[in-house]
Amino acid sequence: MPITNKTAVVTGAGRGIGKAIVLALAQEGYNAVVADLNQEDVGKVAEELKSGGVKALAVKCDVSKKAEVENLFSETAKEFGRIDVLVNNAGIFPFVPFEKMQESDWDKVIDVNLKSVFICSQEALKIMPEGGRIINVSSIASFIGFEGLVHYCASKSGINGIIRALALELAPKKITVNGVAPGAINTPGAKSTEEARKQTIAAIPLARMGEPEDIANAVIFLASDKSSYITGQTIVVDGGWTSR
Repeated sequence: MPITNKTAVVTGAGRGIGKAIVLALAQEGYNAVVADLNQEDVGKVAEELKSGGVKALAVKCDVSKKAEVENLFSETAKEFGRIDVLVNNAGIFPFVPFEKMQESDWDKVIDVNLKSVFICSQEALKIMPEGGRIINVSSIASFIGFEGLVHYCASKSGINGIIRALALELAPKKITVNGVAPGAINTPGAKSTEEARKQTIAAIPLARMGEPEDIANAVIFLASDKSSYITGQTIVVDGGWTSR
């Protein structure tokens, strides 16, 4: 573990991609702040990290609510004093046909997926030193369309816009802002029939679903010094899907 006394906050870290990311960052030597909606989930992940000798903090947080996000970073500051890496990973993707989509459906997805990036990044910057990293988990749905996910596609496209604009504002502070856009990943939330899974894999040139660790590896690179000259970019990790 080469890194000492640096702290990473990962939202949506109770399971799936977020859990893989926070575990990978911990393996790199970061203190880990595990944030998610479910207290039991974040507690389990934090205990797993602590059992491996990592300093970890579990915080229940609805990232769409400013007061809860303020508490997340207040608790982080109390425990660790600073934040060096913020990974905005929390997101939802409820399938709803556009003509049946309610305003409440739209608002919830935009609040959880997009507004949260604004709130979390703003709060993190209050305790992020020069050389920090903001890494946002976007999606290939920000580049191509998916039926039933108009609100999700819009939210992820918005994240890409935040990445480019915020990178410019934070460059003088040597804080980089980048993103990772996953394709089809094996996660608890990505449930489908075996036939649908086969059709998805058929569309992927590398002929397999991605694993949460594939996304975590890209995040580790963007969090490292090896990416110090990269900012305002979104790396697509999709097995070649969007190259077709």
